[in-house]
Amino acid sequence: MKKIILFLGVVLLLSGCGKYSDKDLVKDLNKKINDSKAYHMTGTLEIYRNEEKYTYSVDSSYKEEDKFKVNLINQNNNHEQIILKNKQDVYVLTPTLNKSFKFQSDWPYNNSQIYLLQPILKDITNDKDRTYEKVSDGYVITSKVNYSTEKDFKNQKVYVDKDKNITKIEVLDTNNNVRMSLTIIDIDYKAKFDDDYFEASKYQKEIIDKKEENNQTGNNASDKNQTNTSTNTTTSKIDQIVYPMYLPVDTKLTGQDIVETNNGERVILTFGGESSFTIVQETLADVNSTNYVYGDPYLILDTVGAITDYSVSWISNGVEYSVMSDAMDVDELLTVAQSISVVASAK
Repeated sequence: MKKIILFLGVVLLLSGCGKYSDKDLVKDLNKKINDSKAYHMTGTLEIYRNEEKYTYSVDSSYKEEDKFKVNLINQNNNHEQIILKNKQDVYVLTPTLNKSFKFQSDWPYNNSQIYLLQPILKDITNDKDRTYEKVSDGYVITSKVNYSTEKDFKNQKVYVDKDKNITKIEVLDTNNNVRMSLTIIDIDYKAKFDDDYFEASKYQKEIIDKKEENNQTGNNASDKNQTNTSTNTTTSKIDQIVYPMYLPVDTKLTGQDIVETNNGERVILTFGGESSFTIVQETLADVNSTNYVYGDPYLILDTVGAITDYSVSWISNGVEYSVMSDAMDVDELLTVAQSISVVASAK
């Protein structure tokens, strides 16, 4: 009898040792990602908000010493933006406008990021209550996320194939609705980049060179089709003042001013009440310029903007928008901004 019990104990012990656990999977993911000195990833990002779907082509790159570059191309209007981090700074570059924002920011580590492997892995590792599921083609890990300006974003589902490659990430809200989804097309863990690949000056120079080349060819019809593929072209006049679709309780429009500027026009909308705020809409000049921001890059529906404790700024349809308030928190500021962006992107 004792021999039988001993035999069963050994069988159970051996079978337990052969089970692949979530800790094993996380360990393998850590090794694959952290051992990579450089990677290049492509995919398709879908964002669901206000019953609308926004689709982006994503091209993400990483090189050791915390260098990151994310290209986002809106598939609806071909508008391209680049989020770039090197040793010194964080930038958001808009090639079609020769416009850039320079950030004092801890991006990408200060929040969850669906299009970079390190923040995804960080969310998984930090959540001791994560769940793990074995499926036919691999594994699914569910963990909490940290989107500080999206309190409704609760969890992420990370799909991993049998070779321990992440193939898809879904971000879910408190009702388990998918709010963002990134389908990864390809990952190269041994990517090679030129020395200036993560330098903002490289892309700023490319923009200037491209514009000079187009000017020399006479700006014929084919050139216009090539250079104005985005709805985010510059403008000297605000054709239509855009108002927010969302207003806080007991808040109303109390002032509206239009001011001429060197670049065209500036519209200032003042909203009074307990949650007072100001909206500025300003035309953009076709010049090389950089705005300095003490905040973070943020994807606002159809474009990457800038978010701080007191403001949200972005560019759409050749107009720069800013929502500013010292009486509202970031969540409500963002709600107002997104309600403007919905109208602006539909123009």
